[in-house]
Amino acid sequence: MALQKVRHYCAYQERSHAEVRQKLYGYGLWKDDVEAMMALLITEDYLNEERFAIAYAGGHFRVKHWGRIKIRYELRQKQVSEYNIKRGLESIDEEDYLKVLTSLAKEKWNSIRHADQTDFIRSVKTQAYLIQKGFEADLVQSTIRLICQK
Repeated sequence: MALQKVRHYCAYQERSHAEVRQKLYGYGLWKDDVEAMMALLITEDYLNEERFAIAYAGGHFRVKHWGRIKIRYELRQKQVSEYNIKRGLESIDEEDYLKVLTSLAKEKWNSIRHADQTDFIRSVKTQAYLIQKGFEADLVQSTIRLICQK
């Protein structure tokens, strides 16, 4: 019964090992049973942490426009291994990453009213927004410098 439920849970969307473990413990299973089911799910390819990391990183970048720092943090919260986090972040295309960063910076810059704010305050607010989204500070600063020049 629990095995069928957890298969469906894993087939519905990619899951981390920690999420599936938590779900199995939620069914009231003992540690040995949980570990046996985890091994079975991995061998049946219902569960693959590298695949999860790649899907998570790509999805959160494309949909929520998160930067690498925030994605890395969230994957660590989900107890994904450093190797798989690295693989997930490598799946994000560098050119797309810079395009999204520039687009978000321009949007934020233009959303701050010109009359009320100096360029310095606009750049500080834009920088804070982009860093909160998880983009690297050096990339943010260079992008804002480009926007200010235009």
